[in-house]
Amino acid sequence: MSLYQLQKLLYQLNRDPHTRTRFEADRGALLSDYELSEEEEAAIRADDVGLLYVLGVNGQILMHYAAMCGYEWHEYLQAMRDGLERHGPVRRGLYATVWE
Repeated sequence: MSLYQLQKLLYQLNRDPHTRTRFEADRGALLSDYELSEEEEAAIRADDVGLLYVLGVNGQILMHYAAMCGYEWHEYLQAMRDGLERHGPVRRGLYATVWE
């Protein structure tokens, strides 16, 4: 998993108009600039906020990406809950589930 690359992509989408324009014009070409796993790439291609959350994307980055994708706040929160239900606990990053 390449969480750093995934978060870097989302950060750039949130902050850089040129990156966003490339994303909208040819998502595949932009994604090839980042070292993403197949699962990460699939989550981006599908705008799957729930899976991105489970993969460990930081919530501050993810909420801006979700807004860019047209999610309302309540939809963003529900997408994270749905992600946990569909894909299991958060795997990496700040919100990773730790079992003792």
